[in-house]
Formats: sequence, C-alpha cells, structure tokens
Amino acid sequence: MPELPDIVVYLEALERRVRGRRLERIVVRDPFLLRSVDPPVDAAAGRTLVTLERLGKRLVLGLEDDLYLVIHLMIAGRLQWRERGAKSPGRIARAVFEFETGSLWLTEAGTKRRASLHLVAGREALARFDPGGLEVLDADLAAFTRALTRESHTLKRALTDPRLFSGIGNAYSDEILHRARLSPFKLSRQVDADELRRLYGATRSVLMEWTARLRAETGDRFPGKVTAFRPEMAVHGRYRLPCPVCGSPVQRIVYAENEANYCARCQTGGQLLADRALSRLLKSEWPRTIEELEQLGVTRERGRS
Repeated sequence: MPELPDIVVYLEALERRVRGRRLERIVVRDPFLLRSVDPPVDAAAGRTLVTLERLGKRLVLGLEDDLYLVIHLMIAGRLQWRERGAKSPGRIARAVFEFETGSLWLTEAGTKRRASLHLVAGREALARFDPGGLEVLDADLAAFTRALTRESHTLKRALTDPRLFSGIGNAYSDEILHRARLSPFKLSRQVDADELRRLYGATRSVLMEWTARLRAETGDRFPGKVTAFRPEMAVHGRYRLPCPVCGSPVQRIVYAENEANYCARCQTGGQLLADRALSRLLKSEWPRTIEELEQLGVTRERGRS
C-alpha cells in the first residue's frame, strides 16, 4: 500500500502536471471504484484543479467551487501519467482523469477491488475522510508520546493505526521499529523515556529519508515503480536475508493479510517472536532464540549431508 513517502511524491509529480489545469472529464471504468453519488462525478468535469493534499494515505484533488476528489489506492492501486490519446493500461485500468496536459490513470492489479474514489463538496465533507492521526513530521516528542500511549497496543499496531499516526503502514512501520531497535510487539504503554525518544527520532528520520530517496529516484518523471518492497530496506520484505546492522537473518511473523519483519538480535534481544502457524506446527521444536534457530539450521544441514 502506498504510504506517506509514496503519496507525497505522487502529489509532487501531480503538482507539476495538473495544478491550475482544467479537468476535462472523468471516465470510471469500474463502477465499484466510485463510492459516492452526490455530487455526481460528472460535476467535476470542466473545473480547474486548485489544490493537492494528503489525508493519511489518501490523495485529495481540490477543484474549483469547493469540490474534492478523494482517492484511496489501498493495497494494489497505483497512478500512471500518460500523454493524451495514449493507449490504455489495459484490464487493470479503473478510471482515467483527463486534463488539458495529459491523462491520469488509476489502475489496480489483482482480483480484489479495494481502491476507492469519492467526490465531495465542501471542507466539512472532506474532513470526514481524515481519521485524525498525528502528522509526525509536524509534531514534537510530547505530541508523539500522547498519540502513542493513548491506547494500549503493540508498537506495530499503534504506528499503523490511522487514528493515531498519519500515513504509516506495514512497510515503513517495520523500518521504523528496526531503526529504533524495538520489538514490533512491545506494548505502547510499556516503552520508557529513552525508547520513546528513539522511536520518535526513528519515525521522523525513516519517513524523511525515504521521501527524499523516492523524490530523487523519480526526478521530473512520474513515479513509475511504487512498491512496498525495496532492496534498500533494512527488514521489510527481506525475510531470511541478512540484517544490514548485525547480519542475522531477518525474521517474519504473518498474521491475517499483514506481516511483521524484524531482526531478533537488533530488536528483541535475540528472542524469536512466536509465529502462530509455525510454532503450532513445530511445537516443542520451535526455536526460542536466534542462536537456537541458527543451530537448528546447522543440524538440518548436517543431517542432509
């Protein structure tokens, strides 16, 4: 799912292409994408785009007469910029926004259709899409602490809760917790003052560094490869690959449709967090520490030789 750095770079690319330009028409190819009926989506046609902003992980295109297009890309939704009259992206195309300067395509791969588009009138209606999470890059340590400890959650869940923090999802929460050297399953109300400072600093630095990295990578082009899995990441999507800090294999816990990636040596004092499926399968053989895991691997290798 595109998160804060990806959304910021999308908006900056759109700023250069469509701000101050007329939106000539919208063609919705998949009726399930459009989740609002009043005002009708055709009401956006012919209006100039005047503002671009982010609400959590949503992109907001502000038009004349206080109309707002709200786009939530969810997991597989992406944006493509093409010259007018260019060939359609094909079956993954869900909508096209035709401007004077080119066409913005909203695409979504896969069979699960989760991306959404709303057209709303007025700032009050727009505010209903804001889950209220803290903008960490605009906040001090005290505000960060209040948001983190408002409810008792694991740190992984707290960072990805849009009511607590804005724009952070599965990928960057893994990177933040690795940099802060904290377990994803440590409870938010159990962090001490030093851990709070580390987590606050890591959250800001990871988001700023990745925004700068993606901005430099994109340059004047439109973002073409928006993905949560990048080889430069420390732990996210790097299961079994070496941690860039200590060299231990990155661990993974899969739950529901999400996963947590972490380094046992850097984040949990060498302890392996129990993966429900694997620990149930291995039972008493489930290794408790990274040393036991490494020894288990050596033993199995010898058994095969």
